Amino acid sequence: MLSRVAESVHWMARYVERAEDLTRVLAVHSLAFLDAPGRDAERGFRALVSFLGDEEAFAAHFDRCDGRTVSEYFVCHAGNPSSVAASIARARENARAVREQISSEMWEHLNRLYFAVKDAGPEDFVQAPYEFYRRVRDGSQAFQGITHATMTHNEAYYFLQLGKHLERAGQTVRVLGMRYAAVSALEDGTPGATLELIAMLKACSAFEPFRRVAGSDLTTARVAEFLLVNRQFPRAVLFCLKSCAEALSHIGEGAGPAAPSRPERPRQLLGRLCADLEFLDLRDVLGPAMQPFLDGLLQRLQLFADELARNYFSTRLVLPRGRGGHASQEEQQQQ
Repeated sequence: MLSRVAESVHWMARYVERAEDLTRVLAVHSLAFLDAPGRDAERGFRALVSFLGDEEAFAAHFDRCDGRTVSEYFVCHAGNPSSVAASIARARENARAVREQISSEMWEHLNRLYFAVKDAGPEDFVQAPYEFYRRVRDGSQAFQGITHATMTHNEAYYFLQLGKHLERAGQTVRVLGMRYAAVSALEDGTPGATLELIAMLKACSAFEPFRRVAGSDLTTARVAEFLLVNRQFPRAVLFCLKSCAEALSHIGEGAGPAAPSRPERPRQLLGRLCADLEFLDLRDVLGPAMQPFLDGLLQRLQLFADELARNYFSTRLVLPRGRGGHASQEEQQQQ
């Protein structure tokens, strides 16, 4: 299939998933500091800005760091190219570019979601932020269901699945990294540790699934294990990477004998990553070793994403500063 089609459906899915993940993190974090003293709340929101990688850009626009300014910056601020509104707008532009490849229902739903957030201002979510976040979350999840039910499951569909699960895996790793240092310094079973672990799980929509598996065994090791290597929870890193491998296996499988061979480098990188996680001994990465492990995992995810772009996508433009401060090689086409 055309590389521009593969690229556009891939990034359409990534941007929709990114918007959903961002609103979930904002909702959980804001709720955690709803009744906190001013200094503790400010420290918590600054940690969130640092986690999202936009400290310098945020400081250039706002003098204070609280629930209102952080929500405004990450939801709709014109100076943030990775805001919820900007992500949905980019998803829509990618969908427009491949209008003939996606279903009418997909386009209509994404269009409605775009118009629901494009003119959002602070007045829309300061009084009822969780209602706004819920609308974005529900809109993203409905889009995924509509996609599954109405889009032909061809190569374009599998590039879309790659984008969704790759974005989701990276987000779970980041959430674990953001909160693991704080919770590992606390003793399991204390109120502080319990609240941190619940927030970590809720930021990945994992609290109820975890409780069904682990019951009341809410410990740092069990939560880390669930988010990293659970094979059934759809936001666990291993589940996401297995889903990526499944999608990648369908790309190029129907090519005729005269077609170019399927690139092996992305498959090799993803296969090794899946194998390393599948046979991970969690005891080797608990404690101080966790953060270097998560950093390395993010680097390997980025390497796979770059190889995917190099082998399947064609355009190479320069992207303005985005989430984390830099554009990856694969993102360089997304203006």
